[in-house]
Amino acid sequence: MIITRLRFLAALISAAIIFTACGGGSDTATVPNPDPDGGSGGITGTGVAVGPITGFGSVIVNGVTYDTAGATFTRDGLAATQSDFAVGQFVLVTGTIDDSTSGTADTVTFEDNVDGPVSSVDDVARTFVILGQTVVVSATTSFDDSCPGSLDELAGVAAVEVSGPVKADGSIEASRVECKAVAGELEVTGLVSNLDSVAMTFQINALVVDYSAAVLDNFPVAGVINDDDPVEAKGNGLGENGELLATRVEYKGAQIADNEGVHAEIEGFITAFVSSTDFDVSGIPVTTNGSTVFEDGAAGDLGLNLKIEVEGEFDANGVLVATKVQFKQGTNIRVTGRIDSVSGDTVVVLNIPITTDALLTRFEDQSDADVDPLRVSNLNADDYIEVRGQEFPAGSGEISAVLLERDDPRDRTELRGFVEAGGVNRPTLTVLGVTIETNGATVYRDVNEQAMLADDFWAAVNEGSLVDARGSEIAVSTILAEELQLEVE
Repeated sequence: MIITRLRFLAALISAAIIFTACGGGSDTATVPNPDPDGGSGGITGTGVAVGPITGFGSVIVNGVTYDTAGATFTRDGLAATQSDFAVGQFVLVTGTIDDSTSGTADTVTFEDNVDGPVSSVDDVARTFVILGQTVVVSATTSFDDSCPGSLDELAGVAAVEVSGPVKADGSIEASRVECKAVAGELEVTGLVSNLDSVAMTFQINALVVDYSAAVLDNFPVAGVINDDDPVEAKGNGLGENGELLATRVEYKGAQIADNEGVHAEIEGFITAFVSSTDFDVSGIPVTTNGSTVFEDGAAGDLGLNLKIEVEGEFDANGVLVATKVQFKQGTNIRVTGRIDSVSGDTVVVLNIPITTDALLTRFEDQSDADVDPLRVSNLNADDYIEVRGQEFPAGSGEISAVLLERDDPRDRTELRGFVEAGGVNRPTLTVLGVTIETNGATVYRDVNEQAMLADDFWAAVNEGSLVDARGSEIAVSTILAEELQLEVE
């Protein structure tokens, strides 16, 4: 059995060590060893999965339903139950995988990336900062219903907890955001940099951590911190210059081992890239070969900061040999409105068919009904939902849903999508078969959300332009746009 050294750069994401590096995938890394005595590995053996929870009724991660009847749950280092978990949280599951869609979990673990007050918000870039960590809001970010309705309002929340994968630059793409009315202990996880052992400070991205009064836990050499160590720092307050006054710093690298034959299913960003046969996913070195199956993309499409899911087994050198690489679905398309009808796994909004998948679509009920777990069978005509996904198959006018949220009814209808061929006919646009009408009261906005003249908008919009229309549904497949904005993919 081989337990390899830590990579040059490492950072904890949620429940697992997620690594970032400036080089390629030639170094070794570690992933949790669910079976300390070894295991057969493979799709029908011992394994580990890292990714967002997409559903419950057991726990669904990366398209696999894990039976959790005998599982141990841990949340932020404390014993928990399944009811303490939520869709969108990035978790680590260890156990066995029986086939491509089912398994049995031994452990389910969640740890947040950062927990504290929001210091700044950039609504145009869709980012905010907590304790020096840049958080990116994407189309697949789930906001708990404890959070306010707009990004700007996060700055007024006592504390915000973020979970999600880390990009190559150390920023966090939020998979789930939860808000707290009362601030608790401040927490941040990442890599040690700019260590000053005399002043007893270091940095995690832009945050300075003062560890002079901290308890140091689980370090390979007791009480010794080094640059590039993956750590979690906790404290109860900030100093005069905004530094975290740490009460505890825990080394997080020891959780991970990369035993030969262990099966792994990891969702994350490509954090280092040399070639299609030498790259890292969340810092874990990956290689592909002639037997690797590529879904929704090809080997030539791989590159830095691309989000993928990789499946395979670790070889004797600690490299994950990919049997499958799946390119994560795009989520440029968004529709918000009342359901026209429900049939099987398909719901219809604005006369647009929306296909869902019980294993891959993330369902969440933020309405007063609060059904948990929410399934498509719980949805009814006239329910108000928001869907994010992609047009699939391309040109079909149908949406393949990555995320579906039910909310309490509102009057607003929204459609974000690409203008169809021949779909620019001022004063109307056509998107996914829906007519977007405008009038003298319509407000036009550019890609930076700044107001623009109607003439400038119509001069800029073309077939294939990504637009977002917000207004009211005035007829089947027709929206009267109160606001119409140009978007960037």
